[in-house]
Amino acid sequence: KTVPTREEVVPGGAGHGCGHNLLGVGSLASAVALKKEIEGGRLKGTVRFYGCPAEETLIGKVFMAKAGVFNDLDAAITWHPWMVNGVWGGQHLAMNSVRFAFYGRTAHAAAAPHMGISALDAVELMNIGVNFLREHVIQEARLHYVITNGGGQPNVVPAEAEVWYYMRAPHRYQLEEIYPRILKIAEGASLMTGARLEIKFQVGCYDYLPNRVVSEVVLDSFRKAGAPKFSEEDFVFAKSLEQSFTPGQKLSVLGASNVPPEYGEMTLHTDIAPFYDWGKTMPGSTDVGDVSWITPTAQLTSATWVMGTAAHSWQATAASGMGIGQKAMIAGAKAMALAGYELMTKPDLLKRAKEEFRKNTGGKPYVSPLPPEMDKPQMQL
Repeated sequence: KTVPTREEVVPGGAGHGCGHNLLGVGSLASAVALKKEIEGGRLKGTVRFYGCPAEETLIGKVFMAKAGVFNDLDAAITWHPWMVNGVWGGQHLAMNSVRFAFYGRTAHAAAAPHMGISALDAVELMNIGVNFLREHVIQEARLHYVITNGGGQPNVVPAEAEVWYYMRAPHRYQLEEIYPRILKIAEGASLMTGARLEIKFQVGCYDYLPNRVVSEVVLDSFRKAGAPKFSEEDFVFAKSLEQSFTPGQKLSVLGASNVPPEYGEMTLHTDIAPFYDWGKTMPGSTDVGDVSWITPTAQLTSATWVMGTAAHSWQATAASGMGIGQKAMIAGAKAMALAGYELMTKPDLLKRAKEEFRKNTGGKPYVSPLPPEMDKPQMQL
């Protein structure tokens, strides 16, 4: 609910914990604004609006990229709800999402355990192996997992078990060095237990490669369009939300996201930030990364949440659903529309953006991280 206390609309139901209720509408608003300029004869060119499903599980744009739908773009502009008005310059992490399923043989766990092959043993042995691997991968890599199926009853040797991994690294090539080692660990767990292994590759994505030229156009456009204009009611709501933060949360969230600590003195961000994270690593992944390796790309952020809000929290959901989120979305849409207008009317900007893109990518074409035979999502929820 859009109240400053934790109240679910539906107990245990889903919620937009990362502001995704605003994502598509904000981008559509900017596309419509440019469309009207074209219809009015004040602008020439093509504006394409992409509806991209499942950003949170990194499915949408990765499969769209493999299908080539971004190949003819001169540039791409997008945004994401956030706590700061600005432009992301940080490099989000490349990621693989993979499920490892093991299949063994049931038996009575007390009377005849020697007759069983435990798929759960294989899952646990795999996790132990990966946890030992952590010491021998780069410091910035992230390996995290959940056991999605651990068996049924304790008196039955589990014939089926599954573990789901997210594997991340700052660069795609680093992840492609780590991933084969994890595969060998899974194979080792299979050999040790006799359980059959099935690898279910869910999705993979690239690290985000921000284009400085396009990002500067977006930032300058944001300054011209102006930051969100929050009301007194918005600030009262924000102050109440702020009271629900845990001790030390603000500085912890800001530090993890490369936001300068002095921003922690604010409740709502009412200015436009300069680049504060350029060249640094962001602690998350996005399927925008794949687009950024195909065409010059920039990501705007708008102050949808109270400063120091943890993403994927009820506080983010509450702020995203009321005036704070809506005003931030409109401000971001105006900035993106103006940035698109600038790029479409100033060919030298696009030329510079493409030159930087070729330099940053080394002129190498985009190669999908998905297996060649994988042309549609296999995601299980």
